[in-house]
Amino acid sequence: MAANAIDQTRRMLSLVTYLRERPGARVGDVARAFGVTEDELISDLDVLPLCGTSFRGGDLLDIDTDGERIWWHNPDDVAAPLRLAADEATALLVAARAVATLPGLREGDREALVRATAKLEAAAGEAAGASDRLSVTFESEGGVFAEVDRAISERRRLWLKYYSPARDELAEREVDPIRLFALGHTYMEAWCLRSEARRTFRLDRVAEIRILDEAAAPPELELRDLSEGLVQPSADDPEVVIEVGPSGRWVAEYYPHDSAQDTPDGGLRITLRTPDPASLRRLALRLGRDGRIVSPPELAESAQRAATDALAAYEEQGEPV
Repeated sequence: MAANAIDQTRRMLSLVTYLRERPGARVGDVARAFGVTEDELISDLDVLPLCGTSFRGGDLLDIDTDGERIWWHNPDDVAAPLRLAADEATALLVAARAVATLPGLREGDREALVRATAKLEAAAGEAAGASDRLSVTFESEGGVFAEVDRAISERRRLWLKYYSPARDELAEREVDPIRLFALGHTYMEAWCLRSEARRTFRLDRVAEIRILDEAAAPPELELRDLSEGLVQPSADDPEVVIEVGPSGRWVAEYYPHDSAQDTPDGGLRITLRTPDPASLRRLALRLGRDGRIVSPPELAESAQRAATDALAAYEEQGEPV
């Protein structure tokens, strides 16, 4: 399962301790212990050798893998007391204070970071003074994350104004939040009162959010297994090919697909699978001139007829009485 930056950083910090205590650990065992795929673990291992006790390139983590086991060759060297130059201390303090302001950070982690920052300030002495004149701020869906996280912990209902790219509209919803999770983007799973069904909302598409006084009371639902992704089409589902122009590239982001190939005009040729190909007719109408269904032929013809009928109805309504 993919993770956001905060979860990945937390995992990689824990991974260092885990590997130090388990020389030659098996890749599969470590991946299961951290709840990630082996590919995601290998991706973390590609980053760890760029980390260490010096920003100047020395004392880096010498960690590698042969695909089956993981080896850390210099754990004792890295365990030596850390000594920072003034610029290194300044960079660490500025980064630590910035991360501590992230709304998505768990409160326990925030408190631990504040304590660590205080110790670093004391150790840096006069060098810490320069960091007081610098600051970094983040712009993200962190504010929405914080509101959802609070609503979940307090079991309260949420009001949303949510953007749907497929419909190109902002819609108001009242939802009872169930959980937060990350799969590339950060999502909220919730019970939607309007549709009376479980729905998933991407946090960066929440235009407005407000915690309501009403208590949240979602029905008892079995949590879905998201280890294979948010939407999991079957290999037996019919294949659909869609071509979109530059303005329709969002389709590849919004719809799970098997492939998305660039086209000469800057668009995409997208191949996907769906148990209900007819449901994509509305997508074709939404795209208009920005896209078309290529195959299967019967679905392409059906979408074309729907577009022709819609245009005829529009023109009929527009005629003067």
